[in-house]
Amino acid sequence: MHDPGSAPPPHRSTRREWRRRVAADQQKTDAFHVALTRRDNPQRGGGIPTILTVCTGNICRSPLAETLLRAHLGELVRVHSAGTHALVGHAMTPEAQHLALEFGAQSADVDGHAARYLQDPLMSDSDLILTMTREHRRESVQLVPRRLHQIFTVREFARLSEGLSSQEVREIAHAAGPGARTRLGAAVLAISERRSIMPNPSADEDDVIDPYRESEQVYRDSAAQMIPALAEVERIVRSALA
Repeated sequence: MHDPGSAPPPHRSTRREWRRRVAADQQKTDAFHVALTRRDNPQRGGGIPTILTVCTGNICRSPLAETLLRAHLGELVRVHSAGTHALVGHAMTPEAQHLALEFGAQSADVDGHAARYLQDPLMSDSDLILTMTREHRRESVQLVPRRLHQIFTVREFARLSEGLSSQEVREIAHAAGPGARTRLGAAVLAISERRSIMPNPSADEDDVIDPYRESEQVYRDSAAQMIPALAEVERIVRSALA
């Protein structure tokens, strides 16, 4: 997706300077919310896992993935989304909103979405990071290299995980310990390790196409690539946390 920018920068401020200030402000906010969540939730250290979905503008693909995962897994995990070049504060596009609702997302989640930048605090607090393309994955790894084994394109995650049965995932997860984050982390690591034994496909097989400013059919084609992968994510999460 091309980055058309968000609202105009203030007078006498270049767009780059303005974006840096917005990103800095958001990073402080994200860090505050992470700290607040951990303080208010005594289980946070070993309890509720977090999934982060990532695209470019955070108005099409990643919020669609976020709202659908939240609808299916909201009782087990927290789900957030962000963009590598986010249109900060913008809502989901009408086409993405329509698809989200059609496939079962909650209207409050769809209506309440506001795009935000991908920042270190969000990534550091996430147990699984699902990007829409290899380029997003590369940018995410560059931002927080220590999260390498938790970062996948969503279709890559599904491709790698298909070789593990639900029973195998449960055994791997439960052998790691009692905490939900520990169990999911073990399953994610096992899937990451499969990269060394699986063939490396083309980007066409791992990327979700960008529908921004395209037709409704392109939005549906994009969703058709994403939704089966999200179903596989749900299988892994439920198996790990069962």
